[in-house]
Amino acid sequence: MSKRLPTHGRLIDRSKRIGFTFNGKPLAGHPGDTLASALLANDQMMVGRSFKYHRPRGVVASGAEEPNALVNMGQGAQFEPNQRATTTELFDGLVSRSQNHWPSLEFDLGGINKHLSRFLPAGFYYKMFMYPRAFWKHVYEPFIRQSAGLGQAPRDRDGDTYEHFNTFTEVLVIGGGVAGLQAARTAAQSGARVLVMEQTADWGGRAPVDGGTVDGAPVERFIEQTLAELQAMDNVTLRSRCMGAGVYDHGYVLGYERLTDHLPMAEGPRHRLWRVRAKQVITATGAIERPLSFAGNDVPGVMLAAAMRDYVVNYGVAPGQRIVIATNNDDAYRTAICLKEAGLDVLRILDARNSGGGTLMNRARALGIRIDCGRAIAKVGGGKRVKKVQICAQDGVGGALEEIACDAVAMSGGWSPVVHLWSHCGGKLIWDADQAHFRPDPDRPPTGADGAGFVTVAGSANGELSLDAALKDATEAGKSAAVAAGFKPRRGKAPNATATPEAALEPVWLMPREAHVGLRSKSWLDFQNDVKVSDVQLAAREGFESVEHTKRYTTLGMATDQGKLSNINGLAILSDALGQPIPATGTTTFRPPYTPISMGAIGGEARGDVFQPIRRTPMYDWHAAHGADWEPVGQWRRPYAYVQSGETVHDAVMREVTNTRQNLGLLDASTLGKLIVKGPDAGRFLDMLYTNMMSTLKPGRCRYGLMCSENGFLIDDGVVARIDDDTFLCHTTTGGAEHIHAHMEEWLQTEWWDWQVYVANATEQYAQIAVVGPNARKVLEKLGGMDISRDTLPFMAWADGQIGGFDCRVYRISFSGELSYEIAVPASQGLAFWTALHAAGQEFGVMPYGTECLHILRAEKGFIMIGDETDGTVIPQDLGLDWAISKKKDDYLGKRAQARSHMTDPTRWKLVGLQTEDGSVLPDGAYAVAEGRNANGQRNTQGRVTSTYHSPTLGKGIAMGLVLDGPDRMGEVLEFPDTEGKSHSAKIVDPVFFDKDGEKQNV
Repeated sequence: MSKRLPTHGRLIDRSKRIGFTFNGKPLAGHPGDTLASALLANDQMMVGRSFKYHRPRGVVASGAEEPNALVNMGQGAQFEPNQRATTTELFDGLVSRSQNHWPSLEFDLGGINKHLSRFLPAGFYYKMFMYPRAFWKHVYEPFIRQSAGLGQAPRDRDGDTYEHFNTFTEVLVIGGGVAGLQAARTAAQSGARVLVMEQTADWGGRAPVDGGTVDGAPVERFIEQTLAELQAMDNVTLRSRCMGAGVYDHGYVLGYERLTDHLPMAEGPRHRLWRVRAKQVITATGAIERPLSFAGNDVPGVMLAAAMRDYVVNYGVAPGQRIVIATNNDDAYRTAICLKEAGLDVLRILDARNSGGGTLMNRARALGIRIDCGRAIAKVGGGKRVKKVQICAQDGVGGALEEIACDAVAMSGGWSPVVHLWSHCGGKLIWDADQAHFRPDPDRPPTGADGAGFVTVAGSANGELSLDAALKDATEAGKSAAVAAGFKPRRGKAPNATATPEAALEPVWLMPREAHVGLRSKSWLDFQNDVKVSDVQLAAREGFESVEHTKRYTTLGMATDQGKLSNINGLAILSDALGQPIPATGTTTFRPPYTPISMGAIGGEARGDVFQPIRRTPMYDWHAAHGADWEPVGQWRRPYAYVQSGETVHDAVMREVTNTRQNLGLLDASTLGKLIVKGPDAGRFLDMLYTNMMSTLKPGRCRYGLMCSENGFLIDDGVVARIDDDTFLCHTTTGGAEHIHAHMEEWLQTEWWDWQVYVANATEQYAQIAVVGPNARKVLEKLGGMDISRDTLPFMAWADGQIGGFDCRVYRISFSGELSYEIAVPASQGLAFWTALHAAGQEFGVMPYGTECLHILRAEKGFIMIGDETDGTVIPQDLGLDWAISKKKDDYLGKRAQARSHMTDPTRWKLVGLQTEDGSVLPDGAYAVAEGRNANGQRNTQGRVTSTYHSPTLGKGIAMGLVLDGPDRMGEVLEFPDTEGKSHSAKIVDPVFFDKDGEKQNV
């Protein structure tokens, strides 16, 4: 049965029809419809099932606050769950399915839960699933996993594309209603750049539906003129279908724009995530109508009063033919008048106020609508749709209940300003007792680093619910934002608006005020999560006095609408149960995003091959052409080994190690972090970051350093070179460059902000090549240029010069124990220099080597590797690196932490070398067992392997590990069981397996 009205429908195009499906059933609507309005027009009242009890659910709202009408939408690569029918614009071919039921929406086996409601009270999960513990794994967990979640997870790869967009503006206005438009116009007239975001496709907000006049003309005319004026301004950008998702510190705002959701098979990105930096933010986000709590207020056909007139005015849809309205304020009378003028039968207005309303009530009565003051809904009858209501006195059930047949109920419990964005960045709220809502506290705004406020609220979001007050407030908001952004606003008054005056509302949270348990137990607060009034009252009795605790105990406000409809009513019920005023109870925390954002929009272009772009050194293509077997290291790809024809990877690694020890090896070390630390306080800064002293390092010299977190654990190591008195270059591990850069910046910006230090990440500016082996000096001397002899450039020194005609910086450092030079050249010259080295080195047995060869070379020398010998719980003292901890410094990051008792515990495992009895290779990560067993029946452990390799230089397996009292137990044999039950014997030895005196690297 069609419920489309012959008149009304300002947003739809009646001349065209478009087809869509719901649960496989073909239906039709008009361009301009939302999925919700089209479903209602087709008399599809039930659209889903609730989460806990699987109760029938229908459309209750008309916007982003909708908790019930969530659908699975699309198919295959376009499938997406939990789409709000109220904000989904209808398009031809739209495919939608209802959620949270089996086998069908009409017949759901999960509906048996509603008959078990007395056994499933608030906190049921916490109480039931604790005992008996044996039931958890095989009974409770499978049940919970089967029941958890709404909708279906997509199975196919997302077929749409997404993008991010960065922009700067002086004034950002969030909200395109009359207040937002007026604030934007006022700010823009000052010359400021203004960006306006409106989450719907239509401008003007509720004003065209609610009516009123501006400067003597209908409010629609004001909207058209203001839009036209803004569109003509070069300094104004208007974006519809764009939601202000979150406001963060320093004027940073996230916007979420739906570009093509309303266009079937459209090309281009589907969603765009805006990253906006604004000097001033104006939130004109409006207000949300609150529901009323009464028995059966969740039956399909019970709807917010304002939403009901939205569907009539905007879409020409009749939510019902025989309607009862329940209210505690005058605004619901607008709905009654609207419905009556549309030809619908408004049976009764039940006004909880004994004195009723004002002018609007008189207009409704003049239309012949019956108004009962001091009356309430006792109960709504019906299962899958409204069939009747029972009426009683608001002050109690006393006397017989009056019953009338109807097919829809409109409810209005007052309006709550949308304060979410104001609160995201620390704005505080105050309780407005006259209007029974929280609104922004102008004396406690969100503030920037300078202590000045950067967010202004305008219109009904600021608690100004009438048209004239909203426009005046918006004008002032636009002026103050312009001034704060550095502009001078024009003089002028707000438009002269008129609207029907309203009588004061009465804060009614329950209908009726006093009721027996049978009615109260079916009065709903959170429609999606099935939280009842009685659940909140039970939570209060059980000691959950904090609204945050009650939220988690009952799941109130934890649905996909994040409590937009339920929170205020819920905290009012909690306050009543606790016997305290609502402000004393407070509110839950408002967190971004305001409404859900698609995962695709968050990811943007980062998907497939560009999900995490591969960082490539200048020599990447050369490596690929010469057999590189790649290893991911952070975001880089480094050659693990260069595999020649007929070789295994292992064979290639063994060849590279042997050749580097005997002849000449080249390593692409470009990925190592290169952080330039510069400024008068650079030495002082590095003394705090590294465990050893860096300020005493002389220009032209290098020093190995260790870096710890404030908790004392080793996080990075590398060679620091002093460039001049104020400049250092810090080498970091490949995977640590960005992390250590951020680590430095964090301390500079939060603790030592007044130190004169600047840090720049120059990692990608230079290619760096390690020239390693007995013939390293020979190949460099062949190329010619600077003097790199032992006396001119000794170990741990550096110098600038030319080699082979290339400008370079040469570091005389070694991570292999061999004669070694690390040479940095501009990245643009990296490949050419690498090629020149390779050509000149042919007579010296040159070979490139990869990361695994690097690891074996360093393990033979007993050099540690961050990430192998460290795991976030290791301190330098565990690794025998006490020599790298300065005794001269008063402090460094981690020093105090390393003095704690568990850090100085003599039973901490220490670094040793491990050598198998039979020359085999120990399993990586294997644990050494000890006598006895722990409380779990497992064998005690006394050490573990951190690095393990086969050394072709020594012809046997070598390993490094952490062992209890290791340095004092040289020669002892430990047992290392593997995962297959085999045990490996290994002797504790010195961790330096090769050239202990360092003769080769100092040659």
